[in-house]
This record gives sequence, C-alpha cells and structure tokens, in this order.
Amino acid sequence: MPEKLTVLIPTKNERRNIRECIESVRPLADEILVVDSGSTDGTVDIVNRMGGCRVIEQPWTGYADFKNRAMLRASHPWILFVDADERLTPELADEIQAVLAAPSERVDAYTVRFRTYFMGHRLRFSSWNNPAVRLVRSGRCRFTARRVHESMEVAPNRTRQLKNQLLHFSLRDYDEYFEKYTRYSRLSAEELWERGKRAGTYDLLVRPFLRFFQLYLLKGGFLDGAVGIQVCMLMAFFYSFTKRARLWEMQRVQQEAELRLVVPKQRSAPPVRGMTPSAGPASKAA
Repeated sequence: MPEKLTVLIPTKNERRNIRECIESVRPLADEILVVDSGSTDGTVDIVNRMGGCRVIEQPWTGYADFKNRAMLRASHPWILFVDADERLTPELADEIQAVLAAPSERVDAYTVRFRTYFMGHRLRFSSWNNPAVRLVRSGRCRFTARRVHESMEVAPNRTRQLKNQLLHFSLRDYDEYFEKYTRYSRLSAEELWERGKRAGTYDLLVRPFLRFFQLYLLKGGFLDGAVGIQVCMLMAFFYSFTKRARLWEMQRVQQEAELRLVVPKQRSAPPVRGMTPSAGPASKAA
C-alpha cells in the first residue's frame, strides 16, 4: 500500500502562479496544503474557489521557521514542498509515486533537480538549477534556522536524488526581480552580520567581479547567451554587491552609535574671573 503524501505550498501574493501550481500537483497529492502568510491579492480566494485544498493562514516568521511550523500541519507521512512558481511534471510525479509505493526505511529525504526559466527563457547554467531537498519523511527533517536560502537538515547518507526535474518559473520581469532580491540582500546582510562578518573595500570592489567571473565563465553562464549575461550581472553586480553594501551600512550605523557614547557633550566655557557675563545690548545702553 503506497504511503500518503501532503503537497505543501507556501504562498504570499501568488495569484499569478497558484492555479497552475495546484493543477500540476493534483494527480499526485493525497492532500494539498496551502499555507498563506497574509496575501492581499486574492490568492486565498482563488485557492478556495478551486476546491480540494486545505488552506491555513499563518503569520510570517522567516523562511525556515515558517516552513518548519507548516510541516507540523501536514496530515500524511511524506511531504513534498512546491513553491507557487514551480510546476510538477508528469514524469516527476510518476517517480515520486514509485518512491511512495515502496519507501526505503534508510531514506528520509529526496533532492530534486530544477529546470529554471528566467523571464520565459530557460537557464541551463549559472548555478540556478542546483538540487534541493523537497520530498521528506515527516518528523525526520527540518529547515536550518537561516534568514534566507534555508536548507533542510538531514544526514547525507539518508538522502537520495530523484532523476526528473521540477519546473521553476523563477521571475517574470525586472520588477519582480528587484522586489525579491532587494529583500534577499537585506536578509543576507543581517545573517552575515550575525556571523561576525564585516565589509570593506575588497568586498565592495573586488567580490562582485569575482562573483561574475565565477558565474559567467566557471559556471558556464555565457552558454545561456543574452539571458546568461543578464542573470550573471544581476547576481554579481546587484545582489552580491548590495548584500555587502548593506553590511557596510550596518557597520557605519554601529560605529556612529559607539561614537555618540564615547564623545562627551560639549560644555560651555566657564566665565573669566573678574568679569561678568554680558547682559546684551540693553545692559550696554544702561
């Protein structure tokens, strides 16, 4: 008897994506659990009208904590995480179904590879298709406590990789990119700060160029043509630079606060002995 599966979809303002995402997972899911963190664009209304989903509204507490708490609401022993901008292919659904039909007690999690699209163009390189843990046994795994780019805590020897890919329609336009990665750069800077990292001239001037060299040449971004140029430039000279610049900004704020504590307030000079303070023009006239 195959073990049952909850497909967990975290959402916030995903009206453009949620319908196609849900339709792609319906053939596989025993339960579709949509966990929303305060959508204001009608996402929850769309899900309710579609039917066949369990909707939970949950306060946003950070990427890792939000998903860890959402996992506790799943009804079945296996959980598949699917973001609203992702689509499950029939081939991947069949592969997961085979896993659930004969689950191994030695495996707690499965990684999934991605087929990523940037503004409608497929990205084959630049590290945008790295595998991530998405199918997990309930109660055996949890996300690391990171502000952004959270990962699943699971022993490597209890992890396997699925062969088929999950479609990822990452960004539709530049407005979406800047909104998303402006937030990511702030969270990443805060995480670096908490780890004791600081930013200097090298980080602001040299690191972005090294990141571009890594993505565009070493990771093959040039093979994606004009799209590859844009992605590598954005990741190196927008995201990577902005993250370090925000870290520098946090240092400056701290230094100014420390300076205010060290430098005493200026006091007025005491009057010279034998002289009385001036009483102003009126006293002189007297």
